[in-house]
Amino acid sequence: MSSLIRRKRAPENEKPEASNSRPSSEDDEKKKKSRPPRVPRGRGERRSKWSCLNTCCWLVGCICTVWWVLLFLYNAMPASIPQYVTEAITGPAPDPPGVKLCKEGLKAKHPVVFVPGIVTGGLELWEGHHCAEGLFRKRLWGGTFGEVYKRPLCWVEHMSLDNETGLDPCGVRVRPVTGLVAADYFAPGYFVWAVLIASLARIGYEEKTMYMAAYDWRLSFQNTEVRDQALSRIKSNIELMVATNGGKKAVIVPHSMGVLYFLHFMKWVEAPAPMGGGGGPDWCAKHIKAVMNIGGPFLGVPKSVAGLFSAEARDIAVARAIAPGVLEKDIFRIQTLLHVMKMTRTWDSTMSMIPRGGNTIWGGLDWSPEDGHSPCRRKRKSNTTQISGHDGNLNVESKTSNVTYGRMISFGKDAAKADLSELKRIDFRGAVKGRNIANSTCQDVWTEYHEMGIGGIKAVTEYKAYTADDLLDLLQFVAPRMMARGSAHFSYGIAENLDDPKYEHYKYWSNPLETRLPNAPDMEIYSMYGVGIPTERAYVYRQVSSAAECDIPFQIDTTADDANPENCLNDGVFTVDGDETVPVLSAGFMCAKGWRGETKFNPSGIKTYIREYDHAPPANLLEGRGTQSGAHVDIMGNFALIEDVMRVAAGATGEELGGDHVYSDIFKWSEKINLPL
Repeated sequence: MSSLIRRKRAPENEKPEASNSRPSSEDDEKKKKSRPPRVPRGRGERRSKWSCLNTCCWLVGCICTVWWVLLFLYNAMPASIPQYVTEAITGPAPDPPGVKLCKEGLKAKHPVVFVPGIVTGGLELWEGHHCAEGLFRKRLWGGTFGEVYKRPLCWVEHMSLDNETGLDPCGVRVRPVTGLVAADYFAPGYFVWAVLIASLARIGYEEKTMYMAAYDWRLSFQNTEVRDQALSRIKSNIELMVATNGGKKAVIVPHSMGVLYFLHFMKWVEAPAPMGGGGGPDWCAKHIKAVMNIGGPFLGVPKSVAGLFSAEARDIAVARAIAPGVLEKDIFRIQTLLHVMKMTRTWDSTMSMIPRGGNTIWGGLDWSPEDGHSPCRRKRKSNTTQISGHDGNLNVESKTSNVTYGRMISFGKDAAKADLSELKRIDFRGAVKGRNIANSTCQDVWTEYHEMGIGGIKAVTEYKAYTADDLLDLLQFVAPRMMARGSAHFSYGIAENLDDPKYEHYKYWSNPLETRLPNAPDMEIYSMYGVGIPTERAYVYRQVSSAAECDIPFQIDTTADDANPENCLNDGVFTVDGDETVPVLSAGFMCAKGWRGETKFNPSGIKTYIREYDHAPPANLLEGRGTQSGAHVDIMGNFALIEDVMRVAAGATGEELGGDHVYSDIFKWSEKINLPL
């Protein structure tokens, strides 16, 4: 009916078709032949436009979708299901430390202070440039790190400090996040202090008896007080917690660089104002029960030298070898490693971890304390075995190894292994650098390498091998402005006479070889760290470019490997025993020898203990990062370490814990170091 109505209402001028007109079949056939062949949808031209980029984006999208679905399902399921699956595979799991010690009846007693290390504390923006619009009080460091890939150059600009003062650049204020959330998680799902905090809560701890001593880890230690009064805040909070907990002294738990930061604090708090906190010579004795140092780089870490010298460590060097040139390319409009070097060289804190003690501690061209040690042949030990004392070490001494770890940087594998009589070196210290005119093209990716010139770069490589004594001169040569700032805040030597008035300056306070422990005979100091993981100790380098290029001229030589597995040279890196970041020698020497008993560095005879945790990787993926890990950060979830901290916080002493618990050769290596005490 409707069709009939529409026909009736058709325009009058429209000519109806003749009823007797026959269909023009011939015309239709011609039109079909003249038309281009019909291409099915999704083929033809559209397929030709599909590129590798489309495939990559599609693949990334699928992976992200599956990941988020799995993450949603994991968080939606009851908490007992993952535990049930894990126990079905591996057997009944032991009670977590919090549950175990709660059953034993342990209760909160001493207030606990956490001191986070480098990079694990969150930083947020309080004032920034126009490119940081909308980021007020948003995390620039920690959390999701979304701004790194959204606006990378803006992020680098705001995370960098002033290259002259080591403080805030003009118009920028980045400040540490406060409270326990400052460092409980580094990123979503990646815990740092969260497991220890939750375990302590099981026996009665809460926010009024736990305190996160957050600070801006980019600054030099004294500058955290100058800019933020961070040291004063730590002093006030410890005093408040002791006063409100019946006078019970605090247990301090620093991690990583936080160990050096708190060592600086203990000198600052007793030193007279204005340089110090004016607490008096007995402040530590009145307020601190124990300092439980976790993964402490007391004597520095070789990895920090590689970071300052070439903005890399073993992982970056391997990534560069797998994908040559990627880390130097313009990714997200940022020449990755060059900007990383430019940014990190403004962080004075990185210079706090340059190896201390020189050749006396780390060895020379023809010796090192770890000579003959082969971590690659290290025997495994049952996790249930307890070792007290230092007679049951598990390491294997190699009689044939010719590794000299004292050559911390060598140019070429031959220089790393050559006999001392065959090692020919040309001193770089008097070399003429000169500026190359092509450096003007480097513009915003300037680093101090661009002022060295070809002659300066060549002089560095011709020196062949660098010991710990040489490293300071090397860094002074390649980065004089950075080292000028660093030398005003840190020192790396060994004190001959601690009564010399010069050691009252704050630059010496974080070096355990140039300062005394407080006069607190009832206090205890623990050195707690992981062992059983190959840890960077020395590097083989190569020169890769001239000063005329906007590039870092030195790289770890990842082609340098050794056929002899006992030498542990892989991807250009010599390794020793440690926690993957801090070698055993750095973490353990002070408590094994330097502070053991009454020494010039420990005149009041504070008791020291070494607690080593033998690394055991997770048994399966459901175990996450493992409950017996000895890795530098993952150790924060180690059940044995958490239990030790909780027992001391609940009132136990080092003797009640069982004294020393040692797997490595730290006592043997310490005896090889000729340091008058």
